[in-house]
Amino acid sequence: MDRIRRARAVLASVGLLAGSWSIARPQGSPAAPRGENLQVVDTAFRPSIGTRTYKTGSGPIVTVDEAHHNFHTIDGRYRPFANLLEADGFTVRPGRSTFSPTSLKSISILVIANSLEERNLGAPNWRLPSYSAFDSSEIAATAAWVRQGGSLLLIADHMPFAGAASALAAAFGIQFANGYALLGAADPRTGDYPITFRRRDGSLAGHAITTGHSSAERIDSIVSFTGSAFRLTSPGGRALMTLPTGTHLELPIIAWQFSDTTPRISGEGWLQGAALTFGRGRVAVFGEAAMFSAQRKGPQQVPMGMNAPEATQNPRFVLNVLHWLANRP
Repeated sequence: MDRIRRARAVLASVGLLAGSWSIARPQGSPAAPRGENLQVVDTAFRPSIGTRTYKTGSGPIVTVDEAHHNFHTIDGRYRPFANLLEADGFTVRPGRSTFSPTSLKSISILVIANSLEERNLGAPNWRLPSYSAFDSSEIAATAAWVRQGGSLLLIADHMPFAGAASALAAAFGIQFANGYALLGAADPRTGDYPITFRRRDGSLAGHAITTGHSSAERIDSIVSFTGSAFRLTSPGGRALMTLPTGTHLELPIIAWQFSDTTPRISGEGWLQGAALTFGRGRVAVFGEAAMFSAQRKGPQQVPMGMNAPEATQNPRFVLNVLHWLANRP
């Protein structure tokens, strides 16, 4: 069986929506496999954002999910994300309740970043199948909440995170590939490889998020760092970040374990960022998580995320995404 047929077989066997369902979701942060445990927060990162949008503490409340074994939390890898929002006047707080009509009622903007189900916690368990981090009642409650006017930022990185979020994403017309998006000859066995999305070549789309409210908020390029990819079937959806020619999707059975027989498909035309309206609500979805944080990785402590030298517009892009979700006038 050639590589293309193997890829199709994997997609068919585990499902593009990747995974089984589970209800048990105790709180706690997962252990990280291999290179992931060399990621540390860049505590020195302090971006300059110019004039803040809201007076301190008067901006919208942003709730960051921490009830689903999230790999990124505001006291961990998403501390720079929280710092950035707070500097702009947002209020950021953790969300430690599973999703229900009652728990969602008081939330304005919900951020879900790299959730996991218990059976996929820790290095030995980052392998197929990737189980849904959310049960059917949570998915129904979240979809109803957005439809009634809620705003959701959904971030699902490379395998197994894309698989863990797939069932929830599907409720909004988003179909994740539970793998790794790589450009050109990038070899995932040797580290993370940035992908730059540019307005001038069409990989970064024109949208209220990339235009902003002034010339100072205009985004011309952003950078992601080895994430997943998805397709958008929602009629209310708009692509923001389209993977360029030469991108491929690696679909391993075990995270970070690749060989010449690992299934691979073309990633050209797949997405890593999109925005959509859903009823009266809004959803921004991304297939990469580091671009919203600031970390250092590996023995050399290489900057990865908003602190990377090539990602100078990422902090403004993050704020623009949250402004759009907040329906800033």
